[in-house]
Amino acid sequence: MNKLFTLGHNDLRVFLKNRSAYIWLFVVPMAFVYFMGFAARGPGDPANHRPTVAIENLDTNFLGRIFLEELGAQGLAVANPTNAQSATQALRIPADFTALVLQGQPAKINFSQRRGSAEADGALIELRLLRTLVAINSHLLEVIGTQGSPAKLDEAALRARMRVPDPVSLKAYFAGRQPVPSGFNFSLPGNLVMYLMMNLLIFGGNLLAAERRNGVLKRLACHPLSRLQIVLGKIYGLMLLGIIQIAFFLTVGVLGLHVNLGANLPAVALTLLVYAWVAGSLGVLIGSLVTAEDRITGLCVLASLLMAALGGCWWPLEIGPKIGQNIALCLPSGWAMLALHQLISFGSGLEAVLLPLAVLLGFGAVFNCLAIRFFRS
Repeated sequence: MNKLFTLGHNDLRVFLKNRSAYIWLFVVPMAFVYFMGFAARGPGDPANHRPTVAIENLDTNFLGRIFLEELGAQGLAVANPTNAQSATQALRIPADFTALVLQGQPAKINFSQRRGSAEADGALIELRLLRTLVAINSHLLEVIGTQGSPAKLDEAALRARMRVPDPVSLKAYFAGRQPVPSGFNFSLPGNLVMYLMMNLLIFGGNLLAAERRNGVLKRLACHPLSRLQIVLGKIYGLMLLGIIQIAFFLTVGVLGLHVNLGANLPAVALTLLVYAWVAGSLGVLIGSLVTAEDRITGLCVLASLLMAALGGCWWPLEIGPKIGQNIALCLPSGWAMLALHQLISFGSGLEAVLLPLAVLLGFGAVFNCLAIRFFRS
């Protein structure tokens, strides 16, 4: 066992002596995490969608302003003039809105659905518009009931009434379907899975090829080391390198990007540790099968990018076709992303990822056996 650890520690020392490797271990992956996190942002909380509405407020009096504030409180994102074209729906508040209310007459809000907008967004906006109207009318009735006439209504009295806590509160939220992962909750695990696989494949394959060319593997064969010990020692060294990258990612994710791991941090670490073992085993297998040293890097990059794209590291599998989700289940990256989303995005516990962990252990066992079978000095 000590010989296995010695091999792994020596390989880690060799890895860390290559200063250019730090760029691919830390700098490039975190740059992708940051930019993809912004690109994959949802409109607010993915479990509480806030559709954007373009509002034309022709009323310059106080009720028009209060109506806009209540719209935001009810969960509508109001588009400003610079991005009004991106809004899915449009509202128009008439110029005489406040005047009609003060005269005790009905005032109409014009609501229009833009061409090409989603029907679900339109229905959600109508619901929240209705809630806004109910809230405004309730406050108006309370103030008028105290003052006795709508004509005496003013902004100070209405705002004072709105600040009074309601005796009954309603907590509304979306139930059932899990939200599509977005933001840094998506980009952090996606890029970690991709670059962990890429780096361990490249470093593992290139190290074996270089040691075969330099005769290091033949010298190891002269020592009392079995093929099993050499292969496991190489995989152990790659796992140590993976642990360093995992620790860096999780530290930056929690402290810098505010990814909420909560009580699931041990389960996330366990999933990534198993995945690092799978990636390290595959890296040693590639180094054992491919003798041409100049082809290893290209093959490893191509393999890791394909597994990242098909495994859900670049976009959520939930938004893709069913066949894409089935293909992801044939790859270790797909099972790793499934487990990490369960833990990070959906807040599930360790029991929810037992099947992905079992499948990843199966991938690792197969890659281990094949690496031992085809290893040669």
